[in-house]
Amino acid sequence: MKIHKKVMAIKLLKSVLLMIFGFITLALGVLGIIIPVLPGLPFLLIAGFCFTKSSKRLDRWFKRTPFYKKYVRAFLSKRGMTRKEKIRINLIADFFIILSVIYVDILLVKFLLIIMAFYKHYYFIYKIKTLKPLRQ
Repeated sequence: MKIHKKVMAIKLLKSVLLMIFGFITLALGVLGIIIPVLPGLPFLLIAGFCFTKSSKRLDRWFKRTPFYKKYVRAFLSKRGMTRKEKIRINLIADFFIILSVIYVDILLVKFLLIIMAFYKHYYFIYKIKTLKPLRQ
């Protein structure tokens, strides 16, 4: 009986932590929609993952939000991004990677950051489909 209570407590803690992280990434995603230098889509995707894993009710709520409908569903259904979105996300990520390489004194970490940057570019160029922008 004690083991069952511990397992339930761990599941509850995991669920609560995922909910908290989901709301944090949702807020960052909404900020990314408002602030052009912050990419919103990756944060909204993480929020969706967290809500799916933490609560059916939160998952249903999130999937009815305009953020999910406009950005996440569109990305998941088309499985791609426009060239402009790819460039913006990569430039922002590169800025922070370069900043980290400059300020970190550990050679191995610098090397890993550079490898990660190259892989990120490879992934965005060859693995994520480039979509034509919608005419508005």
